[in-house]
Amino acid sequence: MADQGNGMSGDDLPQLNVLAQYIKDFSFENPHAPRSLAPQTQGPNINIQVNVNAKQATESEFEVNLVMEGSAQNGDLTLFKFELDYAGIIRLRNIPANELQPVVMIECPRLLFPFARQIIADAVRNGGFPPLFIDPIDFAALYRQRLAEAQQQANVVPS
Repeated sequence: MADQGNGMSGDDLPQLNVLAQYIKDFSFENPHAPRSLAPQTQGPNINIQVNVNAKQATESEFEVNLVMEGSAQNGDLTLFKFELDYAGIIRLRNIPANELQPVVMIECPRLLFPFARQIIADAVRNGGFPPLFIDPIDFAALYRQRLAEAQQQANVVPS
């Protein structure tokens, strides 16, 4: 491939390739149906938790898991609950070592998120409710928050 003016050939450029995407685990519950399907006078209280996990599968491939759990409540009535572990095998090449963890924990889940979001929206709709379209997630902020929590725990001296 031709030199691109920066001394790097196409083979030397950073590469991120999604090799596979899949549902590792998924659960949707509508525990109080058909009572929960009755028209509601007010919108439900939606609670969603997001976590990202990753493990190195080979020298250049990582399994990245986007774990999303959520529920909808109307007062003390649970309308629905879901848990989704959506994963991808992602190949990373020519990423500097000091940038590898942020790429794995920010960019990889950013690529997986739209697919996980659609799975949840379809499941909620198929459960008898209007689809739940989860707002975009700032994975960079989530990564910084996790780093701060890890540093805080490392700074705690046991008594």
